[in-house]
Amino acid sequence: MIYKLGELFSGPGGLALGAMNAKVQNGSLHSIVHAWSNDFDESSCDTYTNNICPEAPESVICQDVRTLDIDTLSPIDGFAYGFPCNDFSIVGEKKGFDGDFGPLYLYGVNIINKLKPKFFVAENVGGLSSSGGGRALEKILADLAESGNGYNLTVHLYNAAHYGVPQARNRIIIVGIDKTYNLKFHVPAPTTKDRPVTALIALTVPPISETATNNELTNQSATVVERLKHIKAGENVWNANLPEHLKLNVKSAKLSQIYKRLDPNKPSYTITGSGGGGTHCYHWEEPRALTNRERARIQSFPDHYVFSGKKEQVRKQVGMAVPPKLAEAVFTAILKTFAGIEYAHIPANIDQRMVNQKAKELAEKISSDAC
Repeated sequence: MIYKLGELFSGPGGLALGAMNAKVQNGSLHSIVHAWSNDFDESSCDTYTNNICPEAPESVICQDVRTLDIDTLSPIDGFAYGFPCNDFSIVGEKKGFDGDFGPLYLYGVNIINKLKPKFFVAENVGGLSSSGGGRALEKILADLAESGNGYNLTVHLYNAAHYGVPQARNRIIIVGIDKTYNLKFHVPAPTTKDRPVTALIALTVPPISETATNNELTNQSATVVERLKHIKAGENVWNANLPEHLKLNVKSAKLSQIYKRLDPNKPSYTITGSGGGGTHCYHWEEPRALTNRERARIQSFPDHYVFSGKKEQVRKQVGMAVPPKLAEAVFTAILKTFAGIEYAHIPANIDQRMVNQKAKELAEKISSDAC
């Protein structure tokens, strides 16, 4: 069985790569293939096209989702979207539905209503669960559950480090299965929870080739180099023993990843796609920021996956992507669900009772108040 996948907010292709790597054998092969995708960022679209579907560049629709004509989209079996997280992230102003990005998840709901896929995968930051006192997630779950033919939802806050990704990255993933199939998706059991992949293993086994793409070094100022030399592995600018002239004069929130050096014996902290000085993720031994290729390894992209665009554009793509290994674990479990294959699983850690009549009523209220 081959499942055709469509995507919104597809970025550089982390979800797509994970989906295409997921394969299940049960008499016949169950796999996922690319059908179409949409993103507005040209460099991300180029990356996606060159790595996911070089033979069908026309299937990558590079335009603002708000101008996308969904009537032109081909039928799909599965749908995926990591809807923009800017307004739900714990980093930033946390505007929720009042921001520019909060309501964009509704474009995915429109796709589901129109094409009625057998399953969908929606991904967002962990901060979504607390945005608006939990009301944002309640509204999103209610809308998704009632879309299309109706969907059985499984909602879980995943730690990517538990699924082979060398990074402590927490993301909410919502999996919906069309109710007419009478199937239930279960959260796949962690594979590396007790023995996570460390930063040392990720960046040195095997060593990164001297000819690897996207591996340019950042030009560090003398001050940054000096500061990093005083920060030990695992420390950041706030808890390191720094001389007075190297301390930062910051009175606002002190984010823990500022000039934080990796601990080689642990998974990396969360790779981000934006932010100024001090947010680039720093090597545990050399006084420098990681290269984009090193960051891509932390995100579990293979070295042959080439990112298009200028250096800062690539940095944004890598940081915003869904780790392919995490995506692969989720899509593999989806394929097993449809193939009738039992698999080890754990209870979902976000209460499904959010999807009830109260959530629907609240969704209607938030919709009229904020959207």
